[in-house]
Amino acid sequence: MASSLSTIALFLPQSLYIKPRLAPRPLPPPQFRSLFLTSPAGARTATVMPRRAAVIVSAATAETPKKKGESKGFVEEMRFVAMRLHTRDQAREGEKEVKQPEEKAVTKWDPSVEGYLKFLVDSKLVYDTLEKIVQEAPHPSYAEFRNTGLERSASLAEDLEWFKEQGYTIPEPSSPGLTYAQYLKELSVKDPQAFICHFYNIYFAHSAGGRMIGKKVTKHMHA
Repeated sequence: MASSLSTIALFLPQSLYIKPRLAPRPLPPPQFRSLFLTSPAGARTATVMPRRAAVIVSAATAETPKKKGESKGFVEEMRFVAMRLHTRDQAREGEKEVKQPEEKAVTKWDPSVEGYLKFLVDSKLVYDTLEKIVQEAPHPSYAEFRNTGLERSASLAEDLEWFKEQGYTIPEPSSPGLTYAQYLKELSVKDPQAFICHFYNIYFAHSAGGRMIGKKVTKHMHA
């Protein structure tokens, strides 16, 4: 609402909001005239503005309450919303209720090399898809996400090549990976806002999760 009011205010004469007053004052007459506009010949032309316009300007200049995280910028605001989608076991800000057995936190996990390779292959497929979408940019705004330094495809390809040199067989992408990659392609065309949400969530989850894992690994290495 505040952004809409600000937009309206941009189209009002500047003389109305150079020094906004929030204190009570006598009501103006039903109509007032602004001498902000001038005619081509230099003569001043009176512009009639309704009383409601002055009310809109005053509302737009008043400070509106900020949401949690908003004062620190767009990224922090997005982080606050994203963390609420976790369970309490996953994050202290989490608000998601655990309803299914598979949603419960894993207390102990013994990963295998084969399982890790499947994860790498599916991850590379997803990142290949994301990077191709922003390069082709079916919507112009996607071009803003090129060459951010967060690209992962090349590094994942190197990781998989190393495992291949060690004698491991690199699997093909799994059905869930293929399905999700196709879903991202379709979403990028028909629903840009939803695609950006997925784009942000993938990079946020992997970068934040990677830092947490790296911290724990470093701690165990120096234990």
